Amino acid sequence: MVVLRKGEWVWVDSGQGVAIGAEVKLTDTGKLQLFDDEGKVLYLKEEGFRPMHPTSVNGVDDMIRLGDLNEAGLLRNLLVRHKDGIIYTYTGSILVAVNPYQLLPLYTTEQVHLYTDRRLGELPPHVFAIADSCFFNMRRNKKDQCCVISGESGAGKTESTKLMLQFLAAVSGQHSWIEQQILEANPILEAFGNAKTIRNDNSSRFGKYIDINFTKGGAIEGAKIEQYLLEKSRVCRQAPEERNYHIFYCMLMGMPAEQKKILSLGNASEYNYLTMGNCTSCDGRDDIKEYAHFCSAMKILMFSENDSWEINKLLAAILHLGNVHFEATILNNLESCDIMTSHHFNMAVKLLEVDPKALEKSLTQRSFMTSRESVTKPLTSAQAMDGKDAFVKAIYGRLFVWVVGKINKAVFKPPPEDTKYVRQSIGLLDIFGFENFNKNSFEQLCINFANEQLQQFFVKHVFKLEQDEYARENIVWKHIDYNDNQRTLDVLANKSLNILALIDEESNFPKGTDTTMINKMNQVHGKGDVYVPPKNNHDTQFGIQHFAGVVHYDSKGFLEKNRDALSTDLIQLVEKSSNKMLKQAFQNELSSNGEIASANPKMTITPKNSLRRAPTLSGQFRQSLDALMKTLTACQPYFIRCIKPNDFKKPMLFDRDLCMRQLRYSGMMETIRIRKAGYPIRYTFDEFLERYRVLLKSSLCDPKVVRRNVAVYIVVVVIVVDFHDTMLELERMKELNEKALLIQRVLRGYKYRRQFLRQRSSALVIQKNWRGYKGRKLYRLGFARLQAKVRARQLQHHYQQKRVAAVRLQAQTRGYLARKEWQRKRRAVILLQTNTRGMLARKQVKKMKRDRREEELAALERQRRLHQVLQQKKEKEASTQSESITAQEMVDDIFGFLPNMVGGQEGQRTRPEEVDLDDLPMVEDIPEEDYDDLDEYSFSKFASMYFQGAATPTHVRQRLRQPLLYHEDEGDVVASMTVWWIILRFMGDLPEPKGSNMVNNSLDPDLALRQDRRLSHMVGLDQVSTTGVSQQGKKHSRIMDDEILVGEGPTLDRPMTALEKLHSIVGYAIVRRDLRYEIYCQICKQLQENGNRSSFYRGWILLSICLGIFPPTERFIKFLQSFIRFGPMGYAPYCAKRLRRTVANGVRGEPPSWLELEATKSKKPIAVSVTLMDSRTISLPVDSSSTSKEICQLLSEKVSLKDTFGFSLYVAIYEKVWSLGSGREHVMDAISQCEQEVKRKGGQEQHAPWRLYYRKEIFTPWHDCKEDSVSTDLIYRQIIRGLRFGEYKCDKDDDIVQLSAKHFYVQHGSDCSLDNAKTVVQDCINASLLEAKTQDKWLQMVSTAHAQGPYINSRQKAAGVKAEVVDYARQKWPLFFSRFFEAAKLSGPALPKNKFIVAINWTGITFLDEKERRLLQLSYPEVTGVNTMRYSSSVSLLTLKGDFSLNAAMAGNIAELVHMFLGGLRERSQYAVALQEVNQDDPTFLSFKKGELIVLIKDDELTVGRGWIKGKNERTGKTGAVPIDAILVLPTLTKPTNESLLNLSPDQRKSIMAANQKETGTVERVAPVSLKEFSYEYFRQPIKDVNRQVISKNVAPERLWVKSREPIKQPLLKKLAGNSELILDLCLPILKYMGDYPTKQIQSPLELTDQIFGPATKDEALRDEIYCQIMKQMTSNNNRFSLEQGWQLLWLCCGLFPPSQSLLKHTQRFLESRRREPLAPDCLQRLQGSLRIEPRKLPPHQVEIDAIQQNSTQIFHKVHFPNDMEEIFEVNTSTRIRDLCQTISTKLQLVSSDGFSIFVKTPDKVLFFMRKLWFNVSPGRDLEADLIFHYPQELPKYLRGYHRCTKEDMVNIGALLFRVKFNNDKTQFVLIPKMLKDLVPNDMLKAMSTTDWQKNIVAAYNKQASMTSEEASLAFLKVVCRWPTFGCAFFEVKQTSDPNFPDIVRIAISKQGVSIIHPKTKDVLATHPFNRIANWCSGSTYFHITVGNLVKGNKILCETSLVKTFITVLFVYHQSKKISKQTP
Repeated sequence: MVVLRKGEWVWVDSGQGVAIGAEVKLTDTGKLQLFDDEGKVLYLKEEGFRPMHPTSVNGVDDMIRLGDLNEAGLLRNLLVRHKDGIIYTYTGSILVAVNPYQLLPLYTTEQVHLYTDRRLGELPPHVFAIADSCFFNMRRNKKDQCCVISGESGAGKTESTKLMLQFLAAVSGQHSWIEQQILEANPILEAFGNAKTIRNDNSSRFGKYIDINFTKGGAIEGAKIEQYLLEKSRVCRQAPEERNYHIFYCMLMGMPAEQKKILSLGNASEYNYLTMGNCTSCDGRDDIKEYAHFCSAMKILMFSENDSWEINKLLAAILHLGNVHFEATILNNLESCDIMTSHHFNMAVKLLEVDPKALEKSLTQRSFMTSRESVTKPLTSAQAMDGKDAFVKAIYGRLFVWVVGKINKAVFKPPPEDTKYVRQSIGLLDIFGFENFNKNSFEQLCINFANEQLQQFFVKHVFKLEQDEYARENIVWKHIDYNDNQRTLDVLANKSLNILALIDEESNFPKGTDTTMINKMNQVHGKGDVYVPPKNNHDTQFGIQHFAGVVHYDSKGFLEKNRDALSTDLIQLVEKSSNKMLKQAFQNELSSNGEIASANPKMTITPKNSLRRAPTLSGQFRQSLDALMKTLTACQPYFIRCIKPNDFKKPMLFDRDLCMRQLRYSGMMETIRIRKAGYPIRYTFDEFLERYRVLLKSSLCDPKVVRRNVAVYIVVVVIVVDFHDTMLELERMKELNEKALLIQRVLRGYKYRRQFLRQRSSALVIQKNWRGYKGRKLYRLGFARLQAKVRARQLQHHYQQKRVAAVRLQAQTRGYLARKEWQRKRRAVILLQTNTRGMLARKQVKKMKRDRREEELAALERQRRLHQVLQQKKEKEASTQSESITAQEMVDDIFGFLPNMVGGQEGQRTRPEEVDLDDLPMVEDIPEEDYDDLDEYSFSKFASMYFQGAATPTHVRQRLRQPLLYHEDEGDVVASMTVWWIILRFMGDLPEPKGSNMVNNSLDPDLALRQDRRLSHMVGLDQVSTTGVSQQGKKHSRIMDDEILVGEGPTLDRPMTALEKLHSIVGYAIVRRDLRYEIYCQICKQLQENGNRSSFYRGWILLSICLGIFPPTERFIKFLQSFIRFGPMGYAPYCAKRLRRTVANGVRGEPPSWLELEATKSKKPIAVSVTLMDSRTISLPVDSSSTSKEICQLLSEKVSLKDTFGFSLYVAIYEKVWSLGSGREHVMDAISQCEQEVKRKGGQEQHAPWRLYYRKEIFTPWHDCKEDSVSTDLIYRQIIRGLRFGEYKCDKDDDIVQLSAKHFYVQHGSDCSLDNAKTVVQDCINASLLEAKTQDKWLQMVSTAHAQGPYINSRQKAAGVKAEVVDYARQKWPLFFSRFFEAAKLSGPALPKNKFIVAINWTGITFLDEKERRLLQLSYPEVTGVNTMRYSSSVSLLTLKGDFSLNAAMAGNIAELVHMFLGGLRERSQYAVALQEVNQDDPTFLSFKKGELIVLIKDDELTVGRGWIKGKNERTGKTGAVPIDAILVLPTLTKPTNESLLNLSPDQRKSIMAANQKETGTVERVAPVSLKEFSYEYFRQPIKDVNRQVISKNVAPERLWVKSREPIKQPLLKKLAGNSELILDLCLPILKYMGDYPTKQIQSPLELTDQIFGPATKDEALRDEIYCQIMKQMTSNNNRFSLEQGWQLLWLCCGLFPPSQSLLKHTQRFLESRRREPLAPDCLQRLQGSLRIEPRKLPPHQVEIDAIQQNSTQIFHKVHFPNDMEEIFEVNTSTRIRDLCQTISTKLQLVSSDGFSIFVKTPDKVLFFMRKLWFNVSPGRDLEADLIFHYPQELPKYLRGYHRCTKEDMVNIGALLFRVKFNNDKTQFVLIPKMLKDLVPNDMLKAMSTTDWQKNIVAAYNKQASMTSEEASLAFLKVVCRWPTFGCAFFEVKQTSDPNFPDIVRIAISKQGVSIIHPKTKDVLATHPFNRIANWCSGSTYFHITVGNLVKGNKILCETSLVKTFITVLFVYHQSKKISKQTP
């Protein structure tokens, strides 16, 4: 007896065969009662109930786990879950879905992400779990999947299919257009193929199989849809409470009125075809909205507007035909009919585009063939009505097929022809469910037959195959009985004479009827238990025992529907129609029409194939179904069983009987039993081992060994229980995660160990170098000297040994001869010695007496000097106690040696002129930031580091025992001590000695030479050798003699003036380079902590003077700069400026002049006057460091001189004048020399009459007077002046007369007055010539020449005449326009003299002696080269007359000038000589022999920079491309002679080639590593050229790894043999890029690199070929340009893709052996980087090419900002957008880079940096971002009228914008009317008049007083940020998805979501947050958004040209929101 308690559940017999669950409850009276699941009260009985298993109380996810494994348990489990809103339940891997008839929150994007990549059973049951399992298994097992969705009509199969599609599109994750096209196929198919039935509001009246294709990566790439058995009869007839297909109602409700008017359409109630079911509406559907979705889907699936319109026409024609009626008549005693007149018939005719009579005839008559003729038979009204319905069904059915084909054309992508390509797919079968209506017809039989097939597929897969597999595997198994429907299938279709076969057979008989058909079925199948025969002979219904129960079918109309035939009359009608869409729909029927019209209209011809029977509908359906079953069998299936809970389509209503019936025929009970006890998961042994061997605890399992061990079995299968498979998968994932962590741990450890080792290695390198540096430093300081001493002693020892040996040898040799003489002379010698010694003794006695007297006098003198020193000390102490004097008085006292008059030009100025300091020709000041670190460079720190011994950095007044710094030269040591005493005496730290008559015998010889120097080297204007000697003399003063002073320097025994001391100190610094460092240290030491004010100021004056004469060393300069900062007032900046100038312009060659000392006293610049040749005088400011180059540059700028070459600065004193040139000569050195010359002649320096001139010194060989009129005028004036003063002389008087006449014309034109003539004669005729001839004679001659001059009549311009005079002088007096250099010949051909003057001018080089006689003259074509050695005074001239080696003080200037003239002539030359023989077969190249003259043709076809030039062979007259390295361009502008240039000796030719290679940038290189070794194995065999072998017998075989100029004909690699055309396309661009192949049309580098690397980025096989060709062209390449271009290509190639493993090591060796090349290390680095990442997919970018062509591996990009700013940023090939954004934000000092992004403007490819995401933007928080980004980005949106704002806001904003533009300038108020569009939104300009706008804006402006432009910009943002549309990205789009919205809307994307705004009213029509956006995708001009639920979500389809921008912004906002949610 069972004891029941309250709350327990039991099973109670319901009386209907299935027990029902009931709960035990306690009544008020305390009795127990049962309340069943339906809420009924049951009374307790002793029998009739049993306890319920706990799993059945609340239900389970998987019904296999039910304890009550019976029908009641299954049914209650579904019931309980249905009540809880849980509609999905598992049965193993089979999903049972109960239709909820309501929308549940189960299909959001969150659910999609939740079920993605999860195993089945991990989460609650869901259709998404089945879809994910399909997707996961497809990718895991590489096998196609399918999902069979079955169930009754109304069970939810279509919705489940759509959900599967939605999930697969979502997990694909591409948001691609093809995904949306597949999804949008459903609305179209549902519109045409779904209808409302009594059981389902959206019943599929056709079947479809959607095969979705995936790429290897899991992305959807296409789909194909197969349709089955559309219920065409529904078009004409519907059952009660049912509707026709949706498309008709949607079209009538949603089509615009204009289109409906054209189609003459009304409401649905007006058409017979739509009202047969007395139902024109559906509560669950919005036909207007559905039509909008249908139209959107049509656009997405590429249906054109014309296609849509044609479809609407056919649908309208169907509706109009439905309203056509027939009227019965009698014709020829036969029943017939006529069409009743109506506008519907006329519209049908119009829409079908047929003839009205033809349509009427086709509908009312029927033609058929007899044996001889065609007979026409009239139809009754009933027959005509059936014919019309058949025509309508045919039109609709074929239109549906065409629509499906059109969809497939859009979504299906044919597989590639590659046989290796395997396409993966998932198939979804959504086919009509089992149907059993009150009246079932032929369509229901076909539908139920299809369901029988699917049921059998399910049974076979779940039951049969499963149990057969267990039997084969010998698994102990108890057989489970199940409901097998195989017998039903046998009766329907499998056995002979089956029902479908009988229907087909009867359909093929012309006289067959429905009655004969049913009689045959009764006869054949009447006795079976599957077929249920009719009750009597008159009954037309028969029954079939289906798996879901017995279904009775009405046989009426079976044959007609099965035949699905259309009369030939209607076929011919369609053929004659003009409607293209109608013809396309009937294309198959028209192509197979049996009758072909002949010439006789009464006669028809029957073709041979007319005997073939037309396929029946059941036959076609069976073929399609068989193909479907084959497809499903080849896939791994999944099953979804859809259950319909009730027949009323009501939510939360569960019909137990209905559900139980569905569970029974679906076989769920048997499925649960077999799934629970069976092993549904199976693997082959290899698959199982491969997948799960990770779970083994041992590593000894080798799959290959195990496979060999089990190879004896034919098939090895591992079968697993469903639960165990899930467990295995979870364990496998766990193990894989652990192994992944282990691998990560090991790899990270390896990475960090490698990094540590690299850092340790780097540290060791740093330590090694630092220790080496310290060691070398110590070595240089001590060890080097020790080494020198040791080596010197060793050499001395060797020398002594050799000397002793030599002496010994001499002694032995001479001894024999000397011994004989020795005996004879011995006595004479003794006598001589005696007399000599006596004389020496007497002299010694006298000397001792004299020395004793001198010692006594010296003692007295020392005592006297000591007394003087003590007396001076007392006087000095007394002076310090006197009253202090001012600093200026002290300075004046120090400079007391200067007279009142200062030196100047002609001695006329008494004080320096005040000049503008801005005109000073000084270098740029050092930026302030360079001084930031000077605090670290204190003088005390320097002293502690470098001073010797115990020397301190502070002031002392005693003698140093050694110099402050270490000096290797003993002379420098002695000089340092001497300078120290002079500095102490100059500063007053030591007194002057009293004696003044002592002779200075120990001055440095250089200093004495400088003090007594004469200007004997200066010559007058009439001597040609002027400049060379003067410059040699000046240069001599700067070169330190080789003699080293060993004495103590100037004696301290005599007093020296301050000027002498200054000159001595400066002189030592100029002569001794290493002493400058010491002098500055001594001065700074005496200035530091100097308490004596006079000494302090004297020291700073000395320091300031020295800073203008010589610079410190590089090591001391920063310490000196730091020391200067703390100088007294006025001296710190003055000294700093002098230091910078001296460092920039170098050391002076002379001591300071009196003019400089006076300027130093006042600390003001020196003013000098320079006289131009047109008598103008220009005053210029100079300083101690001013050079002639700076003066010339300043003069050229003042007079606007462009052609500055050859103009030089000249200095003159008395009758002497010499050139300072226009280089680095110091002007004050020349002035100092002039003052010394005056002093030598007994004058005073301050009265030196020196003068400065600016004149033309030398012409270029290509001088053109037309280039610069100012230059021509100055030269012309110089010539006229030279004629007057006799500088330029003519051989004939007539030449002077002609020049004077031209001057006459220039000055006075055609005016021939006598006064003008006198002026001209005075200007042009020298005094000596006037003495030879009278002035009147000259006047007559000049006047006559002027009157007869050709320029009078031609009225030539004066500028032209000046140019003639200048050209005459250039041709006439080349030596007078020369640059002179004194030189001595060291080697070379013999000359009359070895010391001469070198004159260089535009004609060539001339050697002159001191009397201007020409020793040698060389033209520039005869000069083949010039060389000079750095830091050497020698220069080598390589000429055709021999090579000269000259010693010259200005050797560098000679070489520079000659090299410039040679280079300029070669650049302009048109002539070249061949250095080698070139023979080419290619006509593109020019052939020539050695020594032939080549005429160069300079055009745009070939570029010299790439190593090629176009030339013409003078001998043959042919033209072609000439390699630059094969010719020598002659430096001449005229055609050279063969004798002098072309007939060169071999040695000369060899030297010319070497010089030419050096000058043209080529260098001979021997590649240490090439591809020679690689070529032996991988290169093809060399091609033998027979023609070339015949021409040249000794031609070497082709070396494929060495550079070639001709393109190769075949690929280098063997594996590419046969691709000659492709390889030529690669080789030619490489040769062109490197300059090894001449091109007439210059191609941009980007085009060439695209041609080189483009194919290789797509074809991996070409990559090695490109590497090989580039390295081949770089091997043995002597052309530097070509080699550099090759390195550029290799650099680009290494960054794009790596070579193969076989070529990699050779490439690395090729690069490593060339590490000295600048790009080799970068190539190696890029090569290693390309090995770590995937190869690039595109060729190099323009920016990369621009960078590498500038020899820079750094790539710089210009980034623009919204406020029109731009900045340059460095990027590289691996720079990411995020990194660049962070860099830009840091540089702009933005608070954060979040929300900013890079935009590319096409087609210019300009980069813009702007804000993209407007999250957390608060104006004022980041001022830089507000001004640079927020304001300029928001302003255009405001002015375009995107925001909704009030007039008050617009007025205030207008005032703010005006203030931003004009700040506080109120005078611009008048411009407001003109600029109103820049202040007010465009759509609001007419809201007020222009005057009112201006008045209101001005008033608002006045209220905003005291506001800056930046504050106004910020105020604008603060106003705008309050609006909801602030920061939105706006898009104007055209929408077609919502009829309630206007066609053109404005979409705004912001942080709130996507808003739809009315463009006119600016109302927000809808806002969709990002968490509501389920999906989106885009096409070329469309984008689609799904909002809300995946099932019933809103769809937005819009059209715009900015699709990509819209989708990008939407994606970024959506991702940002997702990330912000995930971040805690």
